[in-house]
Amino acid sequence: MSGGPITRSLPARRVLVTGADGFLGRSLVARLSQQQAQGVLDAVVAADVREVPADRQCPGVAYAVQDVRDAGIAALMQQHAIDTVVHLASIVTPGKGSNRVFEHSVDVGGTRNVLAACVAQGVRHLVVSSSGAAYGYHANNPDWIDESQPLRGNEAFAYADHKRQVEELLAQARRDHPELAQTVLRIGTILGERVHNQITALFEKPRLIAIRGSASPFVFVWDEDVTGAIAHALAGAPAGCFNLAGDGALGIREIAQRLGKGCIEWPAPVLRTALAVGSALGLSRYGPEQLDFLRYRPVLANRALKEVFGYRPAKTSAQAFEAFVAARAAQDRPVSRRR
Repeated sequence: MSGGPITRSLPARRVLVTGADGFLGRSLVARLSQQQAQGVLDAVVAADVREVPADRQCPGVAYAVQDVRDAGIAALMQQHAIDTVVHLASIVTPGKGSNRVFEHSVDVGGTRNVLAACVAQGVRHLVVSSSGAAYGYHANNPDWIDESQPLRGNEAFAYADHKRQVEELLAQARRDHPELAQTVLRIGTILGERVHNQITALFEKPRLIAIRGSASPFVFVWDEDVTGAIAHALAGAPAGCFNLAGDGALGIREIAQRLGKGCIEWPAPVLRTALAVGSALGLSRYGPEQLDFLRYRPVLANRALKEVFGYRPAKTSAQAFEAFVAARAAQDRPVSRRR
């Protein structure tokens, strides 16, 4: 298993969450607020680059406007005597006008800054939301990827490339500062009642895109299982690097069948050309590199998550997908044609 020997972290008492007003951050902070009310935690600090509106703030939580790239993050840790940091801040879905330099400064530069602050302030435990994308989208990926596999990322995909670089920083910090325990969660495709992203947009199409000769498997994890795994880490679970995904995987054709939809079967060279032309003409936000994103998806094995880390997701990949479909139907925004 990557990341060196596994050690058990001390239970958290005073927690700082970065990226606290993001999708995962909101759910996690709400859960930690409840734990604080129950006396499990002494302090919860929620930091985000933007001010969190009052109607989204949780009782007992200290909110701070703080950019993870700024040196003030160390002062924030010192002010609240933080012993545990949950680092969620990253650029998952770039906004309009975003660029690679900015995204790198947040993803990689921000993590470097948070790491340095943790070491300087004597933080005991750092929990980081990484991604299965750090393994990269490669033709020679094994059918199931475990934590022993190299992290190769893809230079063409900013998110995958940056997650690889972040993990390299983390690995170096484990060598240089073993006193800072790390829990790194390599998360699969997150689904939840209100998830909307690049991948869920694929499922909303009248017909799904399939690449001839490729199963294009997806591993899903329910959003509550992600926050559950983080809470498990804070409770004193073994530190280390762990894939976080539900059991099993669904291929693109099985997903289409569950949605009552068909697939457009594309030969890989034809789809690559179509994506290149569409991107060049400004007709598509996706370029030819998306071909590898669709056909060489890393399929995460979760054995270490269950047997070493000690966390078993409540939903399998298939159950997470069905719950997502049901939630969309209940919101009158169905992705399925089945009734």
